[in-house]
Amino acid sequence: MAHSPSIQIGPFKRAQGSIILPGSKSISNRALLLAALSTGTTTLKNLLDADDTQVMRNALRQLGLSVDDQANNVCVVEGCGGRFAVRKADLFMGNAGTAIRPLTAALAMQGGDYRLSGVARMHERPIRDLVDGLRQVGAKIEYELQEGYPPIQILAADIQIKDVVKVRGDVSSQFLTALLMALPLVAVQPVRIEVVGELISRPYIDITLKLMTHFGVNVACPDAQSFVIPAKTSDAVYKSPGELSVEGDASSASYFLALGAIGSGPVRVLGVGKDSIQGDVAFADALALMGANITTGDEWIEVAGVKNANGKLNGITMDCTEIPDAAMTLAVAALFAEGPTRLNHIASWRVKETDRIAAMATELRKLGATIEEGADYIVVQAPSQKDWNSPSEGIDTYDDHRMAMCFSLAAFGLNALQINDPDCVAKTFPTYFAEFKKIVS
Repeated sequence: MAHSPSIQIGPFKRAQGSIILPGSKSISNRALLLAALSTGTTTLKNLLDADDTQVMRNALRQLGLSVDDQANNVCVVEGCGGRFAVRKADLFMGNAGTAIRPLTAALAMQGGDYRLSGVARMHERPIRDLVDGLRQVGAKIEYELQEGYPPIQILAADIQIKDVVKVRGDVSSQFLTALLMALPLVAVQPVRIEVVGELISRPYIDITLKLMTHFGVNVACPDAQSFVIPAKTSDAVYKSPGELSVEGDASSASYFLALGAIGSGPVRVLGVGKDSIQGDVAFADALALMGANITTGDEWIEVAGVKNANGKLNGITMDCTEIPDAAMTLAVAALFAEGPTRLNHIASWRVKETDRIAAMATELRKLGATIEEGADYIVVQAPSQKDWNSPSEGIDTYDDHRMAMCFSLAAFGLNALQINDPDCVAKTFPTYFAEFKKIVS
């Protein structure tokens, strides 16, 4: 895979200004699929325009849908009433987990033959728990290469839900999201889904449930591990809300909020606030625990430096089950903290765009930080002034958008910093470095 030229940034001392956030990837890809499965036409506003959402749009077009990209991040989707016109397709899903997993479940309900594949890293990202859940209701899905991983073949099958559907929740919440969105299409009777073991990233499930409600399907949650999908009352299960505005991306907000703490601020992000449906807004609470000055409004969050007299953040210990993506930003912010920062329950980092625990440990050590890593945790101790290093080989980004965006914060260290393959940010935030440069000095 060709990599983009590296960039040199920093050293910076100040960050201030405001940023209009791109649309949330999590909301955008869910909304695209729900709009496609609905009856009626849906106008999606502030839809994220990035690699992962283009993957979803292109797949839907291949499946026979009208998906019309218009100016100003507006997209108009003509729904298909739950039945895709195309019964056989070979779909390339890039490295978009938020696209391949829900789409796999929706396609398994169609009674057609489909193949889904992606980039090499996608073929290392697990899908077994979702496939196991779908096989419980009669889906026929075969692995093409390695058991438990894409590429996969979905074959026409008679879907019948005779019992409780069980799915593991401790690898990725996207498997549960996929089942929740797809099973209403075939729910002749109410369908009960039970999560086996721990459910990580619960806020992402809440996003799914809230969006399903917008499209007319209300899922009951009798307890923390159970979800009951109502029986469908007609063939057309999902109904278009007409118009839906996508919130700004709370995961993307984390980098700018951290900059507001490290670079004195104030930095304000526009598009998410205290009423957000995204769990990653809790990043602001984590930053407050580290000593940052935070204020929030309905649709904005602002950070203005730190409370501590020494101008530094303080290290914290945190359970990151609820904010796995934004927790990566905490790991790099820890370079500017006194005392160690320990991030627990981050096992899901291992199966993301890269093994993020290993990658984060490697790159932080290059900067002089002392790192302890385990199966599901990382401890970061900032380097002393004399130990702060600016690696001549630069910071590697592992074709992982979040690695590139996180490590931009390290340009507030003592030296200029080289970021390798910065264009990998196109996955979720193509204009990230242009926006970053507007607020730093």
